[in-house]
Amino acid sequence: MSVHVSRRALVGGMATGAGLMLSGCDRIGDDPHFRSLLKTGEHGNYALQRLLQDRTALAEEFAPSQRSPIFRANGTRMPSGDVYAQHVATDFANWQVVVDGAVARPQAFSLAEIKAMPARTQITRHDCVEGWSAIAKWHGVPVKLLLDRAGVSPQARFLVFHCADPQSNGTMYYESFDLIDGYHPQTILAWAINDALLPVPNGAPLRLRVERQLGYKQAKYVQRIQAVTTLAGIYGGGGGYWEDAAGYEWYAGL
Repeated sequence: MSVHVSRRALVGGMATGAGLMLSGCDRIGDDPHFRSLLKTGEHGNYALQRLLQDRTALAEEFAPSQRSPIFRANGTRMPSGDVYAQHVATDFANWQVVVDGAVARPQAFSLAEIKAMPARTQITRHDCVEGWSAIAKWHGVPVKLLLDRAGVSPQARFLVFHCADPQSNGTMYYESFDLIDGYHPQTILAWAINDALLPVPNGAPLRLRVERQLGYKQAKYVQRIQAVTTLAGIYGGGGGYWEDAAGYEWYAGL
């Protein structure tokens, strides 16, 4: 589909030109009218993607021989604070993922329980807004299974993923997307990469993989999945850390 191809092809170009545009974009980006205009375009892109795309269409998957030699660890490589350090020291024995919010049966899954659930393995390409891509093999539990256990309310529209990853503004990293991506078969909480346990720099013990969106939507160190009817009350209301802090698009579909 043309929408899919053009979006993916632009990722590298966005990063290449970023340095040249920063000085001008800083002033323009601070203009609330300009930001409002960008948001209007984003909503149009989201509506067009949902209208034209098969909602169950899979992101491209690759052969084992096509995997990249390394998978970069960008962003946080080790969350700060004593709590996460204690989890690392105990091999995440006490790690839990809470599923709550607009659900009938709030749940708290231990890492052991998650690893015992039916898993999915997929070899996919990660496209970063910084301009790089890498292919890796991921193994983990489909988010759908956790949502089914919790019984998501018919009124819920979005899923917010909260992480153990403190940011410079005092919040923890967070991301969100709609229930269409939440129930997509390739949306998983991965606990292994390339046939090995997920390392800390790549998001141990659990990293979100939502394969039809850009890399900043792939939240690391996931601790909580919150079903909500609106994103308005979640931090700055933009739906994610980078969306609130730097004006990134909420819908980063490929």
